[in-house]
Amino acid sequence: MNEGRDTDWYYALNKDGREDFPYSAQKDYRFETYRSGEYQCSGRWKESDYTKNSNTVFISVLEYRPWATLTAGTTIIPVGGSVTLTCSLQSSDGWKYEWFRRTQTTSEVQIRDQQNRDIRVSQGGIYSCRGTRGNPVYYTDISDHVTIEKTISNKVVVKQQPNWPQIFRGETITLTCEVQEGGETTEWWYEWRAPSTPTQWTHNNDVTFRVSESSSGDYMCKSRRRDDSYSSTEWSEAFTLSASNSTADQPKAQITSDMRDIPVGGSVTLTCSVNSSSSSSGWKYYWYRDENSSEPLTTQDAVFHSNGQISVSQEGLYRCRGGRGNPVYYTEDSQSVSIDTKVDVPSPEISSFPILISIGTISGITFIFILLLLYCCKKFKGAANEQTLSQDEDQQQVYSSLLHGDRCVYETVRRCENTENGPAEGDYNNVTSGIQL
Repeated sequence: MNEGRDTDWYYALNKDGREDFPYSAQKDYRFETYRSGEYQCSGRWKESDYTKNSNTVFISVLEYRPWATLTAGTTIIPVGGSVTLTCSLQSSDGWKYEWFRRTQTTSEVQIRDQQNRDIRVSQGGIYSCRGTRGNPVYYTDISDHVTIEKTISNKVVVKQQPNWPQIFRGETITLTCEVQEGGETTEWWYEWRAPSTPTQWTHNNDVTFRVSESSSGDYMCKSRRRDDSYSSTEWSEAFTLSASNSTADQPKAQITSDMRDIPVGGSVTLTCSVNSSSSSSGWKYYWYRDENSSEPLTTQDAVFHSNGQISVSQEGLYRCRGGRGNPVYYTEDSQSVSIDTKVDVPSPEISSFPILISIGTISGITFIFILLLLYCCKKFKGAANEQTLSQDEDQQQVYSSLLHGDRCVYETVRRCENTENGPAEGDYNNVTSGIQL
């Protein structure tokens, strides 16, 4: 009261027009209220019945205990940075705030020296808050928890094994999440983002799967420390897997040969290759002989080379196919190629002895033929000379006798006499007998 001293008055507290606390010398009231209402203070002068009323105050009592609401500007603390947390209550004044942090392995601990509505944190964990006011202190309900993760500087990359540039349906591959920049000294958990696959944490840094039509897409991973589950790396750059889904894109084996006939004592070289719509690698080749054979050839059947070639020396129908990976992924079989054995018919052997006999026989016959030819020629000339001597009597000559020791030289030559009986028989005989080979 403004009049007199405080000790000159008695005080009473009224609620909704009724005396709630009777007059007394006490001027301060502390009580719990469970209902809203209008409150008014009355003063009565001790020396008389003079009374005076204060202004009216409406107190609104909530039906339930108020609760705090915690919000975060972002739940990811950038490398070397912090995030802002805000604790808010329903419209009312006089509140202070308490902040708490815990982890999966530690209990909730109050953050000291933090009573403001907004705080900045640089440590990952699970955060909550509540409001307080009054004396004795009145507490609101604790807010919902907010998980804050701290980003560490380690980088992660996704790597593919086997590292083939083209992957086909049915092949099995492994994707590995690799932590760089000293990550080998720390134990990690790993989380994956994959097409049509939920995100989850795992102890393993790799995932192995068989490629299907739904496998194409982007794959990402990140890691977090096992000793601090709220400190994690950023997501890796996306690794794009492109699986060939079209039947036309599937790999096919082709076989070629340098010749179709195996030479005597030789071999034929066969080449197997895998053709696809783009580059592919890592193939091994499997060879088969005959249509119904399912067992591949071994080193006992052919000579294997390192470039997809073999050398064979047996006839048959040959085919091949490519395979790679673990478990092995096989291409379709190539077309078959027929390899035949070349038969070499040997030529008859010719002996030198019969050849010499034949040559000698032919030479002898030829020599005799030449002699006979010369003989006939000489005989023909002799007959011609004799006819000439008969027709020309004036010029005819006869030889008297032969010189001894020379069959070709005569002793004398005389002219034939003209007789009725012709030339002397003896003279003619001497001439003709002298012509001998």
